[in-house]
Formats: sequence, C-alpha cells, structure tokens
Amino acid sequence: MQDFTLELQFKITGIGSASGIIYKDNLLFIISDNGTFLYQYDIEKKKLAKIKLFENGQENIPKKDKYDFESICLKENKLYILGSGSTSKREKRISYNLQTKEVKEKDITKLYQKLKNSAAIYDDDLNIEGSLFYNEKWCFFQRGNGANSKNGVFISNQNDNIIFSAIKLPKIKHIETSFTDAILVEEKIYFLATAEDTTSTYNDGEILGSIIGRLDVQSMQIDFTHKITDTHKFEGLTLYNKTKDKIEFLLCEDNDTEALETNIYKLSL
Repeated sequence: MQDFTLELQFKITGIGSASGIIYKDNLLFIISDNGTFLYQYDIEKKKLAKIKLFENGQENIPKKDKYDFESICLKENKLYILGSGSTSKREKRISYNLQTKEVKEKDITKLYQKLKNSAAIYDDDLNIEGSLFYNEKWCFFQRGNGANSKNGVFISNQNDNIIFSAIKLPKIKHIETSFTDAILVEEKIYFLATAEDTTSTYNDGEILGSIIGRLDVQSMQIDFTHKITDTHKFEGLTLYNKTKDKIEFLLCEDNDTEALETNIYKLSL
C-alpha cells in the first residue's frame, strides 16, 4: 500500500449526518441519514441548495421514523438513493434525474426481502450502506454490524436473481470493520469500512476508526486495505481525481449528532 494523505477539503454548513456523496461537474450531491433532502453544493460558488425527496422536506427526523438514506450512486443521468433496510420504514429508493429534476419514489421491500433470504440475514440485520451498477447488475454492500450479520456484497441482475458474496474485513482493535460505502473505478471497487463498537444496525456505538480498501470487481477478492483514521466515521466515498500516479477521493463523515455542519475530506493514495 502506498502512502496516503487525508485532509479537510470543504466545511459545509446546513447538512447534518452526511451518509453519502457524489462528485460531478464541480458539484457535490450529498445525502443525510437523518433527513429527506438531497443536498447540492456548488464548489465554485460555495452555495448549498436543498432538493426535496418528499413533499414535506425534513431534517433531524427522530431515529424511529427516519428513512435512513445511506447509499447514493450515479447511473447514467440519474442519482439513486437507498434506505438501509434496517427497519420497514427504511425500504425506499428515490431516483433523481439530473436533467429533468424529476424525483421518483419506489418501495423496495420485496427486493430487500430477497436480499435477506439469499444470505439468511434476519430482518434487523440488513444494513445496505453502498450501491453501484456494473455490467447490467446492481451491487449492494451489506454492513455487517448486526448481532448475527456479516459483511458482503449482494449482486442482483435485471430479474432480481441474487448472489451474496460474504467478505471478511480486518479488525480495528476487537471489532471487525464493516462496509459504509463503495464506488466503481474502472475494474476495481474502492470501499470504506468502519469499526463501531455495537452489535446493532439501529444503535450507534464508539467509533474505533475507518479503513479504505479495494476489491476486484470480478472475483470480489480484496486487493488491499489500509486504516486511514482512528476517530472518524466515514460513510460516503466519491472519486475526485485520478492520474497515472495518484487517485483522489472525497469522503463525508457522519458525526451522529443533530448539528447541521458537514466536513468533507480529501483522501489521496
């Protein structure tokens, strides 16, 4: 593993509990697991806009009522935002068309039930934290931080035929890290994983650190992992810049508070 640098890149007021991020055309699209807005931040103008995902936009929704949007990915000209699936309230998928600005809602309860069945995961242990689209298939990244759960990737084709690949991630101290996001860069999947001292997909625990890693998209074998922090709970990952010798990502952090302030970090490998 080559050296890395991690530095604060942007500080954005007006967003709390950031859980996913997309960089495109000098804009940041950010979601929060506490609310029902898609946030658009213009980097050049330093201007934040809020896009309602539901008619009544909300921030800092009580834990028992929130939709828990943990995953955002870009497919063609649409952003797809997914709930974690850790409660029945969290089984929604929202699409946002970047050209027409149209917002569409879809209930994905049946899909999430198929995911649970394919991996023998209990209802309380499903926790989808990342998603991407590759070769006409969806990949959903399961955060294995539940009492009976496991890290892994669900691969679903257009007919919702599902394969689950369990993936063993390294520990920080006594806790196995668990997926918090993933993106596709050419033929490789770069992912984030965090060690949180809890056995619940619902309740938060002490943060022990986060890692960056890479999977081969064909074999789902780990190429490398590397710890990047002892204290931050990084939950969002997007490609910022790539050259022959260096790759740069932007990371967002879930601070697990009601403070409407978000720090965006740049990670360079």
